[in-house]
Amino acid sequence: MSNPTGTWTFPTTIRFGPGRRRELPNACRAAGMSRPLVVTDAGLADNPIVHETLDILKTGGFDADLYAGVKGNPSDENVTKGVEVLRAGNHDGVIAFGGGSAMDAGKAIAFMTAQSLPMEAFEDIGDNWKQANVEGILPSIAIPTTAGTGSEVGRASVIHIAAVDRKVVVFHPEILPKQVIGDPELTTGLPQWVTAATGMDALAHCLEAYCAPSFHPMAQGIAAEGARMIKDALPRAYRDGNDLEARAHMLAAAMMGCVAFQKGLGAIHAISHPVGSLYDTHHGLTNAVVMPYVLAFNRAAVESKLARLGAYLGLDDPSFDGIMAWVTELRTALGVPHTLADLGVGTDRIDRIAGMAETDPTAGGNPVPLNKNNLRPLIENAIAGRLPG
Repeated sequence: MSNPTGTWTFPTTIRFGPGRRRELPNACRAAGMSRPLVVTDAGLADNPIVHETLDILKTGGFDADLYAGVKGNPSDENVTKGVEVLRAGNHDGVIAFGGGSAMDAGKAIAFMTAQSLPMEAFEDIGDNWKQANVEGILPSIAIPTTAGTGSEVGRASVIHIAAVDRKVVVFHPEILPKQVIGDPELTTGLPQWVTAATGMDALAHCLEAYCAPSFHPMAQGIAAEGARMIKDALPRAYRDGNDLEARAHMLAAAMMGCVAFQKGLGAIHAISHPVGSLYDTHHGLTNAVVMPYVLAFNRAAVESKLARLGAYLGLDDPSFDGIMAWVTELRTALGVPHTLADLGVGTDRIDRIAGMAETDPTAGGNPVPLNKNNLRPLIENAIAGRLPG
């Protein structure tokens, strides 16, 4: 690249470390909140860590309410109802608490409370974000309980929009939380399959960002180090959910993956988004399933780059084949299914998945340009379990 250019931004204030959730009242004051709305998903509504969070707020002098109407793949309906709850309670900020779905929905609620245009108007395409009304966007604080999406340090929310029947990446710089509390103690109770799926999501972010062709050397370095941390920490966290050091490293690596993908994503996410929309599959698990098929598809464009990554990771075989072997062996060790068919994806919607993937905002970062014609066989391979040699 003879004339490297780019526009780079990095994340927000992060209070990281065991026990730092107890600093939530200070984080609220720093973000300018006095009456926050805690947003989480239905699965966490009765979890002791949610009640502890509400108690921390109450002890700190904050009168907070809880909205737990977020589903696993958050929808515009979830966000709209959250905005209604926020306005009815006269709240002045949002605390997004939980996994990636709660992060995305909570950030979107804080953003959409100021908007008159529908959510799809702010899809991450061109300058759509400039249509937003900045006045009235409320501050948010993010407290992740999984180590996967890294959405706590992101300027976008992925929301399923009923009007267009697909997942839309809603983007605006002000969606970025004002404060993040990264407390690894909150992730120690995760089920093994959630640890695996979310951890592989973080790896997908790092790998796709590393392979994206745009010029962003800082993000590329973060992606490489994030992948190294995941290589070491994810198997440990999976084997022993109470390994606090491994949990902390995974939480940091997830944030690093999100920061890194400012450089770009690619076909893993471009395929995973429509599959999640059409089949309601878990996003991280879908990424994990699709990952080796996309690596094989991109081989000619990323082979030398992945050889360098393999050396940095300390693989015995620092080559593209070594990376592929590591990824497939890791998936097996974590109990990740090998095919999209194992997730219930059939061949009857391949054309629709390909069409949606081609226009997904993440598609533009793929090292090999994507179109319906080359996406169809890629999706077919992922359904059937064919990995080209």
